[in-house]
Amino acid sequence: MRVGLLTGGGDCPGLNAAIRAVVRRGLVTGEHSFCGFRYGWAGVLEQDVVELTLQSTAGILPRGGTILGTSRTNPLADREVGLERIRRAFEQQRLDGLVAIGGEDTLGVALALAQEGLPVVGVPKTVDNDLAATDFTFGFHTAVQIATDAIDRLHTTAESHNRVIVVEVMGRHAGWIAAYAGIAGGADAILVPERPFDIDEVCKHLRRRHERGRTFSIVVVAEGATPHEGASLVLASEKLDAFGHVRLGGIGVTLEKEIERRTGFETRATILGHVQRGGTPCAYDRVLATRFGVAAMSALEGGRFGVMVALRATGIVEVALTQALAEPKLLDPDLYETAEVFFG
Repeated sequence: MRVGLLTGGGDCPGLNAAIRAVVRRGLVTGEHSFCGFRYGWAGVLEQDVVELTLQSTAGILPRGGTILGTSRTNPLADREVGLERIRRAFEQQRLDGLVAIGGEDTLGVALALAQEGLPVVGVPKTVDNDLAATDFTFGFHTAVQIATDAIDRLHTTAESHNRVIVVEVMGRHAGWIAAYAGIAGGADAILVPERPFDIDEVCKHLRRRHERGRTFSIVVVAEGATPHEGASLVLASEKLDAFGHVRLGGIGVTLEKEIERRTGFETRATILGHVQRGGTPCAYDRVLATRFGVAAMSALEGGRFGVMVALRATGIVEVALTQALAEPKLLDPDLYETAEVFFG
């Protein structure tokens, strides 16, 4: 087989481990060859390719980012033209299959191609952990560890200065990072997209802590968290990406100003931003990405296209891309209720 690979959307720790696993699995078990498309779907449109071999993928397991590069290019923005260029890439690169590694948008394109009869297999990647049909996506646990480490450090400076510190983490639609890092880091309040917050209630909670002698607080907020309908807080810019998503960021700064204005407590915001995506993947994400890559190559060899590999309990399974993309995987209410036990 001749197999193409691409990484699309935001980068995250574990992408190189997945690339390495697909190539290693294919070269060890069969007479396969591999090419990587550079910068996601943009590389498919432009046929910007690089050969992937044992040598070119050696030593990349612990590396962050992606050796192929990535982008948020939507190749089907003009569907007819995009499909024609993608089919041409398959023909000219003599591809028997394509492994698309990415999140909702990247895999949404993969689904559209599979429905057009192209041999595509998906590998789930997103730090937000919001893809359905898989228990976890690689990149998530590394992002949680980075956020937890930051919260641990912020505890000491918050206590030293008697401050409220707001920590903004990633999470557009789902609060998985906020909940996991907030619990692990001992946050005093966690705000997530699934539960619109009341800024007055947040401030009352912080005042009660101070009345009980607690002179500092840590508030963890997901970037997609929003106030109850009718509130006047401004949370996002008007800028859209290629898939029509609003560019998020700034809720932490907004909360910093509102909390200080309403309570009189000195408040500071820390936005972790892209640091959550960067650096070497943790052991869990290296293993998960490796298992996904091996399973994706097995699906291609077996002629099982239009599927995504997924983690279910401790096993790796194949699920239809339609099932994986049916709806976002939102935060488990039971997990949030566990977190609430420790608020304050």
